Amino acid sequence: MTTQPLTKDQAVAAAIREISHIATLPEITLKIIELVESPNSTAQDLHKVIANDPALCSRILKVVNSAFYGLPGQIGSINRAIVLLGLNAVKNIAIAASLAKLFRGGSLTPDFSAKDLWTHSVAVASGSKMIADHIKLGLADEAFLAGLIHDIGMIVEIQYDRQKFIDVLAKVMPDGKETAPACSMLEAEEQVFGANHQDFGHGLCDKWKFPRSFAMVTGFHHRTQDLPGEARTLVSIVAAADRLAGALPGAFRLDVAETAVPPEILADLKITGEAMNQIAQKLPEQIETVSAMLAG
Repeated sequence: MTTQPLTKDQAVAAAIREISHIATLPEITLKIIELVESPNSTAQDLHKVIANDPALCSRILKVVNSAFYGLPGQIGSINRAIVLLGLNAVKNIAIAASLAKLFRGGSLTPDFSAKDLWTHSVAVASGSKMIADHIKLGLADEAFLAGLIHDIGMIVEIQYDRQKFIDVLAKVMPDGKETAPACSMLEAEEQVFGANHQDFGHGLCDKWKFPRSFAMVTGFHHRTQDLPGEARTLVSIVAAADRLAGALPGAFRLDVAETAVPPEILADLKITGEAMNQIAQKLPEQIETVSAMLAG
């Protein structure tokens, strides 16, 4: 008797179900997301929730006083930090602090560890914020977090079946990471898992009740043109930043065959190739600032 292979939806559902006891966001983070997404919430409501978590309080103060925000003077009050940053930025800090823990773990192969993926995610978050700042649509905070979570589907794969993820890596880089990918990572994931990291990322965002825009980023950052034009901006920002980050020396880029930003993404963002090159030149400095902010 042969068993039918799982459909893509079944493969994603099985993985999300299996890892739900591992890859969970802390209760306080879920509360903060719910609060900020509610149109009736105030800074005071947020302060009440955050005040119960000293570690998160100190993280928010560290971030608000970091070079990333460039605010004058030292801010010692959480209430003032919330007012200065805004509810949305505080929500993003809480999520970022929670996510960093998921990317910890030892090496899966001599050429790959989950920490490599975190380093890449920080680079994409940095680039996403820079691109969003450049196009001036008021998306910088959202773009930063979207960049940070864009490859969360790979963490789902690692948590769900570590050996299968190692099998994917073996298909993509049979001779180690110095060689060009032997086949597309998305193809290898489909062969091994029955779905790719975009599908798993989209599923996890649904499970965690993230805003729809983040599910779109995790689910479509390698296929931006599959979305209608009005839904592409944030996804295109992250897709462009993914290419810029992949072009950095020694960067993780197994899922990106070409690091040039495609013309259709430049067109969607109404940005020139020259402007993108200028962002790329400043990216390493921004990554350093962001890494310092998210450390610890």
